[in-house]
Amino acid sequence: MPVSIKKICSFLLFIFFTLQAFAQGNDPLKEIKLIVTGKEADTVKIMALIDGAFPLALSGDSSALVYTAAIYKLLGNNYSTHYIKLRSMTNNTCGICFMYSGKYDSANYYYNQSLELGWQYDDKLIMAKGYNNLGNVAQYTADFAKAVDYNYKALELFEALKDSSGIAGAYGNLANNYTRLRQYPKAIGFCEQAIAFALRRNDKRLLANSYNTLATIYGEQDKDSLELINEIKAYTLYREIKNIKGLSSTTTNLTEIYINRNAFDSAQKYALLGIGYSKQIDDAQNLGTLYNALGISYNKQNKIAEAIKAFDSVQFYARLTGDKLILSKACNSKAEIFYKLGDFKAAYENMSQYTLLNDSVFNNNMQSGIAEMQTKYETAKKEQKIQQQQFELTKKNYWIGAVIGLLLLGGLLGFSFYRSNKLRATKKLQAAIIQQQDIATKAVIQAEENERKRIAGDLHDGIGQTMSAAKMNLSSIESRLDFKNEEDKTAFEKIVNLVDESCKEVRSVSHNMMPNALLKSGLSSAVKEFIDKIDSRVLKVNLYSEGLNERLDSNVETVLYRVIQECVNNVIKHSNANELDISLIKDADGIAATIEDNGKGFAVDEKLKTAGIGLKNISTRIQYLKGTVDFDSSPGKGTLVAIHVPLAS
Repeated sequence: MPVSIKKICSFLLFIFFTLQAFAQGNDPLKEIKLIVTGKEADTVKIMALIDGAFPLALSGDSSALVYTAAIYKLLGNNYSTHYIKLRSMTNNTCGICFMYSGKYDSANYYYNQSLELGWQYDDKLIMAKGYNNLGNVAQYTADFAKAVDYNYKALELFEALKDSSGIAGAYGNLANNYTRLRQYPKAIGFCEQAIAFALRRNDKRLLANSYNTLATIYGEQDKDSLELINEIKAYTLYREIKNIKGLSSTTTNLTEIYINRNAFDSAQKYALLGIGYSKQIDDAQNLGTLYNALGISYNKQNKIAEAIKAFDSVQFYARLTGDKLILSKACNSKAEIFYKLGDFKAAYENMSQYTLLNDSVFNNNMQSGIAEMQTKYETAKKEQKIQQQQFELTKKNYWIGAVIGLLLLGGLLGFSFYRSNKLRATKKLQAAIIQQQDIATKAVIQAEENERKRIAGDLHDGIGQTMSAAKMNLSSIESRLDFKNEEDKTAFEKIVNLVDESCKEVRSVSHNMMPNALLKSGLSSAVKEFIDKIDSRVLKVNLYSEGLNERLDSNVETVLYRVIQECVNNVIKHSNANELDISLIKDADGIAATIEDNGKGFAVDEKLKTAGIGLKNISTRIQYLKGTVDFDSSPGKGTLVAIHVPLAS
């Protein structure tokens, strides 16, 4: 009996991916052979193979396809209910592998196979996952309108199934796509919902993706400090769960952020990390982007040889992926460098390539625009015809609707007038309540600071002076006393030393209650003076400040100083940390402050439920400044306190 073409193709496909896996240094066949030849049922074998394939697929490793080839062989022509779900899982695994390795047509093929299974057997969960995955491919290929359409279809099905995990994933995808479409309020709304779900379920991968998306949103709105904070959160989580694709993405973003800040050493550090991650998953397109950023950074530092080498790598990877835009940028950068070096021939060659590539990109965009306009025109014609037919149908009902509308209009106007008056009164009352709350809070804080000043003054000028006088008197009579023995003299010296230590303690307490540096030089100097008193052998404190050259409002400086002082004291008392990083950044958006230690950490939710006076004071003071404070910590992972205070224009 002749062997069917289908079986031959399946066998050749299996052999191809097997050889490819060996070429990459992997050896999945041994594990697969042990599973397939085992005594377990086929369903158990298939699940074991899926468990082996899925993590490889997430990293874009084609070894996953060796596993899926073995799964398809075990599935055969069995289309029972359970096997349909297994077949869908296998299709999705193949799609993920192809998508993360940049083979989007192949990814779409397998995702559509899963979607067809869902439709054929009326399985809403398979359909929802199919739409969700097709949306991911549309996002990767920059077809964001189509991606949003798929995301909404997936969300509708997940909501019908009450699948909270699927709903959260759809929220994250919608946030990302609305960001690309520059619809930022919608993007932030979906992003916050995804973050809330991820925190409840401790889903670190979803949380990292959401922080990464939020960072992108703030970056496109020029909110630099918020962009950096959220990107670092995403990078930390990706590193914790060892998600190479996420690390590749966040290091690229961090590289661009630090280049914009002219922090070239930091930019180069993350660029080189990103190149390493991208090479692990063969992400040639991202490698081109990273090498381009690295070349820009080197060029700005006048490291010409390193810059040329980086742009050479850009050209290699851009030609490999067919990315004309990044290739044209590299050619333009090299042309400028060679021109400055006086190598006009090389400059001319690169500028010629740049011109050709730029014209090509422009022409392709023009053709795409013409095709899009033609499609819109044809669509508009069809819609116009439909509207004309609808107009004819509704024309007969026009007069009836007009009469009813006039009758309703009077009632609506009366109700609207009553409603608007009620809303105005409510808003006025709410504004008055908020104003009174602000006045009361300000009065409490000002009274507290005035009391601190009074007590500090009393300590310094009253008790401090009295103690100093006592010390001087004791010292002056020492020479006139006739001590009977050495023990009496030693006892007297101890008394003098105790009085001296008491003087120092009183002086220290009065300075901590109202530091001179805060009154004279401002927030940054006061914080520096405060941390300089901490023993660096016990706790090493690193302070970074930016944009604080001018004095802030005295209330803002005082509140922020007290909050930072409370946070540092908490670290010293409770965290067992040996290193503390404090960052103070002022930009057009406001002031961002972070206090991060490497201590033992704590469970944030439990701590906030039973919060003591310290955490409540921190939150109350920051709320007074109309700011926000976030606590990010878990046992054994250290603590990050992130504060943002807007400044009045």
